Amino acid sequence: MNSTPGNESQVKLCTDAVCIFISTANTIICILGTIGNGLVVWITGFKIKKSVNRIWYLSLAVSDLLLCATLPLYIFYFIKKDWVLGDFMCKFRSFFLLLNMFSSIFLLVIISVDRCLVVMFPVWVRNKRNRRKALVVVLLAWIVSAALSVSYSSFRDVKENSSNQTKSCYYNYNKKERTAVVVSKFIFGFVIPFLVIIVCYVLIMRKLKNNQMAKNTKPFKIMTLLIAVFFVCWLPMHILSMIKIKLQYRQSQSPVVIGQKFATTLAHANSLLNPILYTLMGKNVKTTYSTLLSKLLNAMEEEDQKSVQGTPLNSGTLVVSSE
Repeated sequence: MNSTPGNESQVKLCTDAVCIFISTANTIICILGTIGNGLVVWITGFKIKKSVNRIWYLSLAVSDLLLCATLPLYIFYFIKKDWVLGDFMCKFRSFFLLLNMFSSIFLLVIISVDRCLVVMFPVWVRNKRNRRKALVVVLLAWIVSAALSVSYSSFRDVKENSSNQTKSCYYNYNKKERTAVVVSKFIFGFVIPFLVIIVCYVLIMRKLKNNQMAKNTKPFKIMTLLIAVFFVCWLPMHILSMIKIKLQYRQSQSPVVIGQKFATTLAHANSLLNPILYTLMGKNVKTTYSTLLSKLLNAMEEEDQKSVQGTPLNSGTLVVSSE
């Protein structure tokens, strides 16, 4: 039986274990992530009164929802192994992955700084912290995230593979540009933000220890978990990208390239895990609430009920309520 290279390519759509696992995992992330983040956006955006804390979580949920909404493009390309959607959509998909990465980490930095200010300067925060300023800060974070995402995704291009008559959506840059892009993404999208977060949490922990705060520190614990999950989900992708540059791996079946596929799926999973973590903010989640909706509603309501208005630091809360 005769077959052309192009025909062979069409036969090998998605039959290997790696392709089946990653495409299935991303489909699950897309469906459940869209539902979960959609619920968070609906509740925090339309069902309950706005507060500074809810603005933070609403922004995170919007970021995750945007990524989940564009996942079908990634899944389609991963299965078909042929980019047929054109140059704009190639850049479009890359833009939203980067936008999710930058906006998520910048918002986590904002929340960490906010928590730190609440603990270190509760009276000042009570007088200065409000929804209008929170919206301005969030808007600036989104603008910076979008600017960075556009600059990096502009390197995306579509090329035709003459060997099998398919098209690839890839980063079209030379070795020097590739190194600059990967290293700068790691520094600005991971290293610097995490250094800021670590400093904030060291200051918070020292203050908590010195003041011997009461037992209820759940909001702080949830934020710690959110940040830890982001760290675990995104760090492998950064590391493998730098290894790929160092070793100059190009073969599609090389361990680093295959590892990148799993790392990208892990990064996508962060958008599914966040709304699950939000539900943990509710009190006695497993026994008290019978539906995800009631859990999410309770989570957001409890966040404000734990807020204080000028209460001393040793009252046992990490959140200050605001307009």
